[in-house]
Amino acid sequence: MTLPDPAPANGPLSRPIIAGIVTALVGVTSSFAVVLTGLAAVGASSAQAASGLLVLCVTMGVASIILAWRTRMPVTVAWSTPGAAVLAASGGVDGGWSAAVGAFLVTAALILLTALWPQLGRLIARIPPSIAQAMLAGVLLPLCLAPIGGLMQTPWAVAPVLATWLLAVRFAPRWAVPLAFVAAASVIGIDIALTDAAVASSSLVPRVEFTAPSLTVGSVLGLALPLFLVTMASQNVPGVAIMRSYGYHVPWRPAMLVTGLGTALGAPAGGHAINLAAISAALAAAPDADPDPRRRWVAGVSTGVTAIALGGLSAVLTALLLVAPAGVVPAVAGVALLAAFGSAVQQAVDEPGERLPAVVTLLVAASGVQAAGIGAAFWALAAGLLVRGVLRLGATPR
Repeated sequence: MTLPDPAPANGPLSRPIIAGIVTALVGVTSSFAVVLTGLAAVGASSAQAASGLLVLCVTMGVASIILAWRTRMPVTVAWSTPGAAVLAASGGVDGGWSAAVGAFLVTAALILLTALWPQLGRLIARIPPSIAQAMLAGVLLPLCLAPIGGLMQTPWAVAPVLATWLLAVRFAPRWAVPLAFVAAASVIGIDIALTDAAVASSSLVPRVEFTAPSLTVGSVLGLALPLFLVTMASQNVPGVAIMRSYGYHVPWRPAMLVTGLGTALGAPAGGHAINLAAISAALAAAPDADPDPRRRWVAGVSTGVTAIALGGLSAVLTALLLVAPAGVVPAVAGVALLAAFGSAVQQAVDEPGERLPAVVTLLVAASGVQAAGIGAAFWALAAGLLVRGVLRLGATPR
């Protein structure tokens, strides 16, 4: 690992500790609504979705602590937000919730296989990035459109959320989505007070709900494969690149082993996937976390500890969203995914020669079509590769 020279004077460890707390807070509050939406879409009950959120917080927290401690780098682990979007776009899975849990375990096995068998990584690398990003963009599109529908449906509830988000994007971009969630929580609180809605106190206690997994062709091809691909292409690979930009060379095999094992342990309780943090990784790895790059690993440990603590709020967050006015939760999830959607679209159409297959992939993924019990994400990938292959028939290889 090649690191820049440390700062001449070492300050208190409170700085990287605070950076880690901020990293976890931003990561969790920015996308937990997407996770709950995705788990519910593939058949999870409210208790099972809360369990999934809990184990995701715990497994990604433990993984962050292990990797940061062992590597002495500010490595942070997050849940797969693009993967949660895939769940939300997949809708009902052939085989129900137990088949979805089985798909999570298959995803974990593929992540572990990537660490143990380099050939799989090379095979994934052969999928054109434009196709993979177009599939992700198509999955995200309906979710990003949800705030518009919510604004038309319940403007009094959704407008404050969107206004808060827009102002925060201008003046405090890092906190835009968390502040949008605070606005949503305020709206929900006002609605509860006006309607006298009740929330059972027993539903606010975090608990783990185990589900026996099952496997179907539809869950493996339509859920596990797209979940694995977007987790690798949109989280793990960019996460390594972001860390490298700050001078840290994350060891690939240990990172995939830890995140793969974490995903496997969390799957029976509803956790869909954990991976290297990408966007939020910069919060712990940047000089703002600590001028001395050799001390920033403390931010990774702090991130993990905070994530585990936030897991205790999983049932409260789930209960809060259950009583939310129509359109509020989709609005928060939609604005949380806008940046990822924009990045995916840009990468999908960046190269003119790959643009048409990418557009086909995006449209098929956004259509939500299901055939033979297999969701749109798989068919989008197949359609894009087919169009790309036909367009290259007879072409001279570059």
